[in-house]
Amino acid sequence: MGLTSDKVLVLAIAVAVLLFAGTVWLWPRLARWSWRAVGGRVGLLLATQLALFASVGLAANQAFGFYASWADLFGKETDQGIVVDHSANGSTGGPLQVVSTSKVPGVRAARPETGGQIQKVDIVGRTTRIATPAFVYLPPEYFQPQYRTRTFPVAVVLTGYPGTARALVDKLHYPRTAQQLAKDGRVQPMILVMLRPTVAPPRDTECVDVPGGPQAETFFAKDLPDAVLTHYRAGRHPGSWGVVGDSTGGYCALKLALHHPRVYAAGAGLSPYYKAPTDPTTGDLFHGDRALQNRADLRWFLAHEPAPDTSLLVTSSRVGEHNYQDTLKFMEQVQATGPTRISSIILDSGGHNFNTWRREIPPTLQWLSGRLTDR
Repeated sequence: MGLTSDKVLVLAIAVAVLLFAGTVWLWPRLARWSWRAVGGRVGLLLATQLALFASVGLAANQAFGFYASWADLFGKETDQGIVVDHSANGSTGGPLQVVSTSKVPGVRAARPETGGQIQKVDIVGRTTRIATPAFVYLPPEYFQPQYRTRTFPVAVVLTGYPGTARALVDKLHYPRTAQQLAKDGRVQPMILVMLRPTVAPPRDTECVDVPGGPQAETFFAKDLPDAVLTHYRAGRHPGSWGVVGDSTGGYCALKLALHHPRVYAAGAGLSPYYKAPTDPTTGDLFHGDRALQNRADLRWFLAHEPAPDTSLLVTSSRVGEHNYQDTLKFMEQVQATGPTRISSIILDSGGHNFNTWRREIPPTLQWLSGRLTDR
């Protein structure tokens, strides 16, 4: 059974309940001072506490999508993302392969023409050789005959770290929200490409072209759009693509829009930060390259590089988010530079979690839709 399986969570809760009941039942029999009785009490308490912690941990992982599998949890993920060669000579397939299709969760529609479709795909970067799974949402209009010659704007949607791409579908409800907003006429039909920024797991690359390592920024700026364009009727012109993400994904979204404005016309960061951290999950991202490190600092970039013609959206909360003051400073700096445009969503309160981001996603998608074209 997988880490995110409901059966695993139910089993953990059942074990915790049984151990608690067993502790209450057996405690009077162990109320002696023999080593066996003391050992029994200690064992029961430890087992019950471990079962309770496991239940809470599994529930939190299901709610927030921290880890996708047992291997991911224990740092044994072996898919390093550089395993398939899809070069022009000898290629066995394109840079994007559809693995499976499914209905949009929460949308009552039997056919893709009325409810859209989720496609699980494998993407291989022709430039970077990075391989990563993703989920693609295709709106109902994509399958309708009257739209057969139309191209659609694309929103790349990124998780935080470590995050799971599936959580963008099942927990943050991006496809369902986009479908309902389009049905209500509040956004245009869009293709969503949903994946995590961790393209070389378990390393957190922070969407950086690591010297001698994964070229994560190039993957998102070049390989990902190229792969999507080979397979889908996606907009090919500047202004057709945007990017949105939360936490680490939010930082990546802002950076991609700033560094590559002719690829991403708009970038939205939900609870983002503004400078790539260096910690045990990232390793040495810059290898002493001060210029690369500076470019990864968004505020340094705005102060020292020409301001790009792109649109940015940032979100935070006055109470509950640690990035509030940094967000205010970033907004002030963007306003002073131009022609970069800045918008914001500032909640009165809200933590760094899925519940907060679900409140911000509908207006974020509306904002993004208003800045993208389908041609």
